[in-house]
Amino acid sequence: MSIVGAFDVHRRQLTFEYLDTVTGELKRGRIMPADRPHLRAWLSRFAGQRDVQFALEGCTGWRYVVEELYAAGITPHLAEPADTAALRGKKRHAKTDKTDTRHLRVHLMAGDLPECWIPPQHVLEARATARLYKDLVDELEPLRRQLDMLSRRQPGCAALRAAHFGIGAVTSVAIWAELGDVRRFGNSDDVVRHTGLDITVYSSDGKRSAGHLSRQGPPLLRWALYEAAKCAARPAAPDYGYYTAAREDRGGGRATLSVARKLARRCYHTLRELGDDALAPAA
Repeated sequence: MSIVGAFDVHRRQLTFEYLDTVTGELKRGRIMPADRPHLRAWLSRFAGQRDVQFALEGCTGWRYVVEELYAAGITPHLAEPADTAALRGKKRHAKTDKTDTRHLRVHLMAGDLPECWIPPQHVLEARATARLYKDLVDELEPLRRQLDMLSRRQPGCAALRAAHFGIGAVTSVAIWAELGDVRRFGNSDDVVRHTGLDITVYSSDGKRSAGHLSRQGPPLLRWALYEAAKCAARPAAPDYGYYTAAREDRGGGRATLSVARKLARRCYHTLRELGDDALAPAA
């Protein structure tokens, strides 16, 4: 190795140490702030040099450093943190960024640095996407609990949950909030048109063709009604017979839309019967 070095990675700075094995020159310092542009600019000093290698621990923040090392034509070595710390032995000196960097550099030169596997780029992307999904799911749980509490304590939401199969905590709040004061609608047909689940018919020069959903209403309301309507596919659902008959005639998607329109009408009547209580604040 002509150049062998190491980084100690932190949020605010990168502490470095590297040795030119040809000249014996040893250099230490910091890169601040610790971000891609500053690291990339710093690594440009090794442009054109062969066999440059750097070590760093596989802790938080390692990925962008490894990616920039690869981009600069430098070989990265990702050290396994626990095993690397064990190499210090029982007698330890004061632990600092400089000593950590030197520890990595020395063991990289000695050839006994315990290394982690560095996944290829496509694996890293898949891992990041899966972790993002998990983080978002974890963030959603407090919102779900809040919606569940609201749906149980608000009279309109509670009535929708109690009266209609398939409507739960989230969908009851969505339907209630998006429909609002249903007394402004003249009848249930108006409600269906408001949802955007009504079918449009195209007519021109005496010809009429089958239309599509108008989709003129609130997207959240259509989503909530459709999600609730999907439960009609369960044998225990009161609309199971209607759903299966419609499915055989028109397919599963259109059958679910038909049930969703029925639910929209039923929700209208449920909330209308409640009167002022339908919009009362949660207890």
